[in-house]
Amino acid sequence: MRRNQFFYILFVVSLVGILGFSYANKRSPVTSCHSWGFISAKAEKYYTYPEKLVVQPWRGQHHVYGIFMVPNGHTPDYLITVTLPETKTYCGTINYGRSNSMEGISAKPGHYLVKGYLNTRIALWWIAHGKVDQLKQPSNWKLGYTKKEQT
Repeated sequence: MRRNQFFYILFVVSLVGILGFSYANKRSPVTSCHSWGFISAKAEKYYTYPEKLVVQPWRGQHHVYGIFMVPNGHTPDYLITVTLPETKTYCGTINYGRSNSMEGISAKPGHYLVKGYLNTRIALWWIAHGKVDQLKQPSNWKLGYTKKEQT
């Protein structure tokens, strides 16, 4: 009798896990690092690293991100890059809501803040492979930007 209960519980947990993964897989597509996401300017390109990182994928979608500071008069790329040692580079999207203050971070004079999100599934994958400390290193996150062209 107890053996049947064990298999029944194992079956239900497996089914819920498969359905949950299927649901999450459809909801949050992985952002590819396509060239359209990066500004190819004739002007010099600069890079910045996050002022703050939040890595809490267990809280759900939109809880793995960095807050970047960009100088006024400059345009950021459409994508951020996250590269951990011995892995390929993954890209995340930028929220273009520019702000002078965000989650306890204040922009320096002449700068504004943008938030760059990394896909939750990618973060969970890296955490499962023991790379959480590397994921939390600002030097592994990067946002490019260029000076706005005068028209």
